[in-house]
Amino acid sequence: MRSFSTSRITFVALLVAALVGLFGVPAASAAPAPTVNALPSVPLAGTFTDATGATGTATGTFTPNQFVADGDQLLAEGVADVTLVDSAGQVVGSQSQTVRMPVDTTAIAASCEILDLVLGPLDLDLLGLVVHLDRVHLNITADSGPGNLLGNLLCAVANLLNGPSLDLNGLVALLNQILAILR
Repeated sequence: MRSFSTSRITFVALLVAALVGLFGVPAASAAPAPTVNALPSVPLAGTFTDATGATGTATGTFTPNQFVADGDQLLAEGVADVTLVDSAGQVVGSQSQTVRMPVDTTAIAASCEILDLVLGPLDLDLLGLVVHLDRVHLNITADSGPGNLLGNLLCAVANLLNGPSLDLNGLVALLNQILAILR
């Protein structure tokens, strides 16, 4: 199989696909459809260079079988079913192969709560000056990420006592439990 580039799978896309597979839309027919648990598939798209030097397309699906931790990176291990079509529109091959793909976990810790303050109604009478303050709800959240210096600093300070920001092994176990339910 020729090499091709694929887009990275995001954690959110996998979770949405898993939830759609788990809570799928009911069929419109009167007869109940048999329930079939199927693992969610993620579309793949990329390009390759054929023997003539022209660019062809590679399309297919990736179906995760399990999640694994490799150092500090989360990987989805599963089967990629890919079909190669040359620049003339002819199918030149297809292959099913077990691969490991990185999962983007940046959306998991994108923000942290700094302060959530709720004050009830407050009535003050200061020598004839009457002040009435209704319910106040102050919520301050810091967004972390590239270029968000203050958000990164406040999230780091807020999480000093929480330990590591991402329990990768716990996340792997949780994702594998979800996959087991979907089977």
